[in-house]
Amino acid sequence: MEKDFIIGKPDNYEKLKRMANNKVSWRNRLEAVEELGKWKCRQSVDVLFRRMMSDKVFKVQNAAFLKLQAFGENVKLPKKKKGNLVKNINKKLGTIKRSLPEEHSYEEFKQEFKQKRSVEFDIYEGDKEERFDKWLRNVWLNIPKE
Repeated sequence: MEKDFIIGKPDNYEKLKRMANNKVSWRNRLEAVEELGKWKCRQSVDVLFRRMMSDKVFKVQNAAFLKLQAFGENVKLPKKKKGNLVKNINKKLGTIKRSLPEEHSYEEFKQEFKQKRSVEFDIYEGDKEERFDKWLRNVWLNIPKE
């Protein structure tokens, strides 16, 4: 079987490490995982292992797992989290909704969520992907006015 990686450290390792740790862009983290997976070295393995164990977006976790497996590492993929990925997310979204004018639109709510809670926005956008808008709209419609 042919290896799909190079033994050694990438020249842009520091940049890839920063991308892999970018909390507000699951796409950057995924891109960094894909790139680090082309280079087998201790540093790449360490970053990929951290993404596999702690990323809140399962797609990123799974990609890191597959790269580590391809390196021949003995790893086990953590189970995909069910339920709320962020503690008290509904309470946080309720606070955002109540901070907006009474007649605000869904789009205004979505923008406010992205602006005020960019990490949480990114986690749910990465997790839900094409179902994100449907999920967020449903949450928005069901937040009590208080």
